[in-house]
Amino acid sequence: MERLTAIIRRSTERIFDLSVYGANIRIYADLLRLAEPDTNGDNSAAISPIPIHSDIAARVSTTRETVARVLGDLSRREIVIREKDRLIVTDIDRLAEMVEE
Repeated sequence: MERLTAIIRRSTERIFDLSVYGANIRIYADLLRLAEPDTNGDNSAAISPIPIHSDIAARVSTTRETVARVLGDLSRREIVIREKDRLIVTDIDRLAEMVEE
């Protein structure tokens, strides 16, 4: 029952996201879901391996091009940094604020 409840809650959240938020916000929220906080206690997190743009696009119902544009924008703002085999979210709190705005 707990597993079924968790699945239903995740599904409900995703349906809400799709119906309320624009593509940019859905991508931000997906990155937050994928991010695993670093153990060093700062405000960063890592996503490993780096997600494929088309996979993100499929999860948030948008195009691969939109995902590339949003990730490029986040990179220019230095909110995400691409490393060899992982994507570093340098400011989790800022990304969360962007979702809430």
